[in-house]
Amino acid sequence: MESRVPAPELQDRMRRFKDRMSNKHPDWEFAVIFGNVNLYYFTGTMQDSMLCIPRDDEPVLWVRKSYERACDESDFPRIEKMGSFRDAAREYKHLPDMVFLETELVPLALYQRFTKHFPIPKVTSLDKEIGMVRSVKSQFELSLLKKSGQIHAHVLEDSVPDMLSEGMSETEFAGKLYARLVDEGHHGIARFGMFNTEMLLGQIGFGENTLYPTYFDGPGGSRGICPAVPLLGDRNRKLKKGDLVFVDVGCGVGGYHTDKTMTYMFGSELPKEAIEHHHRCVEIQNSLASLLVPGNIPSEIYRTVMGGLEESFLQNFMGYKDRRVKFLGHGVGLQVDEVPVIAEGFDEPLIENMVFALEPKKGIPHVGMVGIENTFVVTKQGGICITGNNPGLIPVGY
Repeated sequence: MESRVPAPELQDRMRRFKDRMSNKHPDWEFAVIFGNVNLYYFTGTMQDSMLCIPRDDEPVLWVRKSYERACDESDFPRIEKMGSFRDAAREYKHLPDMVFLETELVPLALYQRFTKHFPIPKVTSLDKEIGMVRSVKSQFELSLLKKSGQIHAHVLEDSVPDMLSEGMSETEFAGKLYARLVDEGHHGIARFGMFNTEMLLGQIGFGENTLYPTYFDGPGGSRGICPAVPLLGDRNRKLKKGDLVFVDVGCGVGGYHTDKTMTYMFGSELPKEAIEHHHRCVEIQNSLASLLVPGNIPSEIYRTVMGGLEESFLQNFMGYKDRRVKFLGHGVGLQVDEVPVIAEGFDEPLIENMVFALEPKKGIPHVGMVGIENTFVVTKQGGICITGNNPGLIPVGY
């Protein structure tokens, strides 16, 4: 498998995690990982398992199912079979007073089952530390991200215009888009870390539907199929001449995602004001990209860019009405919504080979959400785009 994680890669990830933990939490002794994405990051396999990481001993991947698959897929140094936590607990005779867990992810019931056999009285979070370790991509990871970016650019910039036809529904378009992405090599899922977030592709919509409110923490909107499944698209909204088409979707190869938004004008141009605001969003994206340099601070980038925008432009910028989000971009990798974020509160300096999706967007009444999004790699020369260079508002059918 071309995406098999090499053993030296796994060793480096574990070393960097332990180094960061020792730097940020000098007294740490024991960490345990349950989440599929983090398990994959550290071991190269995604099984029903538990990764135990003692500070001063070798980490062990304890697998319920499938042990055979874990051994087949992974070059992790030590993989052991367990029937239950009781089997693993026999390995650890002297437990510390505190365990570091994915507190953003681990449910209470799982934690209670774990501590029945691992009676550790205190728990604290390692989510930020794992997130920051994952934020800096290796050449192996960048190779997969670049493949995803090539698929993303080709499908959204070259293929989508030929998919759009008058009278098709949002759902019909979403189905065609999903099939094309998978045919081109997309791994078929868009993974998010935000609690309770379900997403197959992303947010897709025609015209004013792209302003419809959602719980999703992003500037765009989408009606979806029904209240129980607010995804894919509206079966009843048909594409007509004069519509804005908004496509904000993830793509991925070997587990690694890129994020991209492309817009289209179907049948005729949009109103002049909408076009002007769109081009301003593209300018903002390019300004943000120029600041993706090692050493720059995400929160300072956010304040610099937001502080340079006129009050009139800020209305409906990064959302519509009172639904504005408070970021301009976000990390991306094994999940679409990773850290750091180009927002207040993210004060650690950028590091070369971090990867960000930059997404300045603006809601236009009676038109929809204009703007752009692309994925960039942090370099000494500024952000390098890996998802194409088309500025969007691609004319279709006229």
